[in-house]
Amino acid sequence: MRISVIGAGYVGLVAGTCFAESGNDVICVDVNEARIEGLKNGIVPIYEPGLKELVIRNSAEGRLTFTTDLASAAKASLINFIAVGTPPGEDGSADLQHVLDVARVIGREMESFKIIVDKSTVPVGTADKVRAAVQEELDKRGAGIEFDVVSNPEFLKEGAAIDDFMKPDRVVIGTDNVRTAEIMKELYAPFMRKTNRLICMDIRSAEMSKYAANAMLATKISFMNQIANLCDCMGADVAAVREGIGSDSRIGYDFLFPGVGYGGSCFPKDVKALVKSAEECRYDFTLLKAVEAVNEQQKLVLPKKIAARLADLSLEKPLSGRTIAIWGLSFKPRTDDMREAPSVAIINRLLELGAQVRAHDPEAIREATRIFGERIAYSHNQYDIINGADALAIVTEWNEYRNPDFDRIKALLKQPLIFDGRNLYEPRRMSGSGFEYFPIGRNGKADQCSTF
Repeated sequence: MRISVIGAGYVGLVAGTCFAESGNDVICVDVNEARIEGLKNGIVPIYEPGLKELVIRNSAEGRLTFTTDLASAAKASLINFIAVGTPPGEDGSADLQHVLDVARVIGREMESFKIIVDKSTVPVGTADKVRAAVQEELDKRGAGIEFDVVSNPEFLKEGAAIDDFMKPDRVVIGTDNVRTAEIMKELYAPFMRKTNRLICMDIRSAEMSKYAANAMLATKISFMNQIANLCDCMGADVAAVREGIGSDSRIGYDFLFPGVGYGGSCFPKDVKALVKSAEECRYDFTLLKAVEAVNEQQKLVLPKKIAARLADLSLEKPLSGRTIAIWGLSFKPRTDDMREAPSVAIINRLLELGAQVRAHDPEAIREATRIFGERIAYSHNQYDIINGADALAIVTEWNEYRNPDFDRIKALLKQPLIFDGRNLYEPRRMSGSGFEYFPIGRNGKADQCSTF
């Protein structure tokens, strides 16, 4: 099939590349000329394991092309995926400006039947707006060309997006048109060879499915973070609690790892958007408001622990003269994405308290430099930043941090002090190795009443 994917960001580039890998002719479109020129030369603007290799191979074989010419791409393609950004507005609602702009261009340029697919994460009712925008342009031209609008939300995990797309646990297709449903089934057939996990439903239910999924996962994370904080206060071990409740098949173990809060491009934005959509329906989604509030509070738990142990209350800025080494900047491992990353809130709070911050991350240093500039120091060596630091704080659970050289860490730190925001290590082992170790919810050492 001939496909265009409008928006060569994270979702669009992964989708377009994987469709090309399955034999389709794919045109990826983006307004960013530098990004398109880079992609033409094999320069992938995001870090996602396996993506660069697929982009280069499919480009070389002619199945994957890149352009800024949306009009030509839309004319040439049967299926047009809209995968542009929907950033949150000031009120938390999803900004549909770019989605509708693309719809209007397609309406102006199309000359034959088109399937227009909402791949961006969009609120319930967006397909109706896209349909209206396309029809308005057709009416201006007096063109009676048939088209259909489909909702096809993505469920990709950053760091595992290629595998998620090629071996999906489900593909949701929202359409009321039987012919369109069959075309979409044919498109996704190569990814369903072992098990057919394609689910067809009405458009609005498909649109809601994406938000509902992310809201549920965010809720599990915030719930477990509060359980961890309570374990700290009461001397319980959250790892044991997770085992105790995760063994219940109704609950499961996934997304029950406590830490420093969730981030990224999906959960924070989608929770806000769903709360806003509820408000527009005059429904007070109190549970999700609490999920969001808990997450913002959780991002400050690690700085509270650090300040409770190291602060000098006689100073205007209680952590003045202290140096904190940070392991991990991206919001999760295997990505360079720092959108809504807990590390940003953690580092900003440490800087407010007067600390000097040094940071390491396998992939996100360039993005961190864009965010923090020269306010913090960086190194591509995870041990260099520890030398002479007062403490090590672990923020992202990269594999590189799971089994480090503890003797080397102890020798480099001023004192053997580790604050672990991802519970990577066993408290008994750390204590036996001579470390003061502060995880999340594992040994009752939190100071939840701290004023910091």
